[in-house]
Amino acid sequence: MSKASENLPAPSGEPGYDPDYAPDYAPYYDPYDYEIDANPHPTWKRLRDEAPVYRNEKLDFYALSRFGDVMDASLDNERFSSSHGTVLELMTEEPGQSPMMIWQDPPDHTRLRKLVSRAFSPRRIGELEPRIRKLCREYLEPLRASGGFDYIEEFGAKLPVMVISSLLGVPEEDHDQVRVWTDELLHRDPGENKGSRRHEEISQQLWGYFAGYVAERRKNPTDDMMSVLIASEIEMPDGSRRKLDDTELLSFIGLLSGAGNETVARFLGWSATSLARFPDERRKLVSNPALIPSGVEEILRYEAPSPVQARKLTQDVELHGETLPRGARVLLLTASAGRDDREYPDPDRLDITRKIDRHVSLGYGLHFCLGASLARLEARVALEETLLCFPEWEVDWEGTEMVHTSTVRGYAKVPIRF
Repeated sequence: MSKASENLPAPSGEPGYDPDYAPDYAPYYDPYDYEIDANPHPTWKRLRDEAPVYRNEKLDFYALSRFGDVMDASLDNERFSSSHGTVLELMTEEPGQSPMMIWQDPPDHTRLRKLVSRAFSPRRIGELEPRIRKLCREYLEPLRASGGFDYIEEFGAKLPVMVISSLLGVPEEDHDQVRVWTDELLHRDPGENKGSRRHEEISQQLWGYFAGYVAERRKNPTDDMMSVLIASEIEMPDGSRRKLDDTELLSFIGLLSGAGNETVARFLGWSATSLARFPDERRKLVSNPALIPSGVEEILRYEAPSPVQARKLTQDVELHGETLPRGARVLLLTASAGRDDREYPDPDRLDITRKIDRHVSLGYGLHFCLGASLARLEARVALEETLLCFPEWEVDWEGTEMVHTSTVRGYAKVPIRF
């Protein structure tokens, strides 16, 4: 057991949790440490209170943990650059080496986002609701009489990949394989903070599949999102226009299938566990489904599926009496920001009637999650249908299993009983 997690209090929301717990050693944070990742909130609280500008010499990064600092950095894309990558272990020395939109700064990011946002029109997203509801019922209805099942394996991990794949136009028989490749690509073993041979092989399989898919859509366009993007044109600085090339299209597919699938799957895991820990809040949602949209926002605040975003400084930054030097790698701890009592009263309590003016769990500013409207739609419908089928449940905590990546945090397995 690492010293950072030694004698930590129970996870927030569970009996024995002590928000005032303060060990006599300096706070330590490592995003690759499984024990810290299993229950990071006491560590993050110590960072907020004792080391708002945290420095990890071993892994060469700084971390910002307070809501105000994370918000300000998210809005300051000139000094906090995304162009070196936003995943710590994948960051590059030189900027602009990736066609991935979220790994770009303006003006490149602006041009791509303007084009891609057309594919996320309110009409296109709204048209998905009947499909999402139908999928939820097809997964959940047969499980009513089961007495219990794994909420993630049987539902939470399946729904988003079906929705994203439907949006893209991926054949239904390939949906599960895309999900498996995505999960394996994001997984990190203990101490593994760089890509491995295994990741390279999985990446080749995934990109090879999508390359064939793009080629097919170029020959035979349909009404799906990918066909829309293939037909669209991007405006260049000199006023000329061009279509997206295969690399740009594949990067967008990778971003959408990876981020979209993982974020919603982890959100549903946090929904199942958080509402089990706070059954009174669950009862409020059952008795008044109109509260579910606010419940979605509260669960996102309480446990952000994407807890860490990396940036690189383009100039020195003065913060809390310290100088973060130009070129430094900085982690924005968005999940820590959601528990900051400077922004949210009683932040370790789930309160689905809480008035939330803002949170950073879906990003903020320039890099606010492009698929936020889709994620919120999936989350709302999934919770509506879950609570209709299962108004009460208990979690088999011994059977739960966490996902371990440096980009998302949540459960791979959540066995429930009812």
